[in-house]
Amino acid sequence: MTIKVGVNGALGNMGKEVIRAVHAEPGLELITAIDTNGDGTDAGEVAGVGTINVSLKSDLAAALQEAKPDVVVDFTSPFTIMKNIEIILSSGVRAVVGTTGITEADLEKINGWSEKHGVPAIIAPNFAIGAILMMLLSAQAAKYLPDAEIIELHHEKKVDAPSGTAIKTAEMILKARGRSERQAVEELEKVKGARGGDMDGVHLHSVRLPGFIAHQEVIFGGTGQTLTIRHDSLNRTSFMPGVILAIRESMKRQDVVYGLENLLNI
Repeated sequence: MTIKVGVNGALGNMGKEVIRAVHAEPGLELITAIDTNGDGTDAGEVAGVGTINVSLKSDLAAALQEAKPDVVVDFTSPFTIMKNIEIILSSGVRAVVGTTGITEADLEKINGWSEKHGVPAIIAPNFAIGAILMMLLSAQAAKYLPDAEIIELHHEKKVDAPSGTAIKTAEMILKARGRSERQAVEELEKVKGARGGDMDGVHLHSVRLPGFIAHQEVIFGGTGQTLTIRHDSLNRTSFMPGVILAIRESMKRQDVVYGLENLLNI
């Protein structure tokens, strides 16, 4: 069975990458592409794969009603993602979401929409398989080295900080480690924010600079030793195997899945 796919945020770097990946993947067919700046241009031409007779639309709800895809992949903005998910699910379409900035309260709303409309949503802060392994290994390390800090580095246009991957990693560390918080130490922060954000004793530091794509290292400290676990996405193609996996898995699901690790046999 061919899976009919839509891409929301089709003019963004990730949107174009998804178009290329879907176009090249057997058993998947791109049938609609949406972007707030969509002007009717052929999506394949924009993504560099040639004419595919899929014109860029600007209205998400209208595009879904017209094309009726099986699943929509969304890489848009933290400012609009909740509205996008509501539109996708209320249209009876499965959602695969890579846009970050989704909170626990947001997940409760998404669960409600999924149950109401009977379609699943797969939400992943990171679709790179290596990044998932980095998070899982960090959770394992936290059982033995509970003191940890996270440094995440992204391109200068990423608007949310810390990244969804950093937050997810911190959550997994907090769940895995044997005590609730880091030993309290009186600190003198001479420049506000120098110690980064604090999630129950796990400090998170965000770097935004040209040249980066998506990178994260988790540094654990123990008696006379440190352990660093790092993942680097050097190209946006690194996310595509995970996106394709999520598209295929969405056809088998009826619930909301948060985190690509829940789709892997690890």
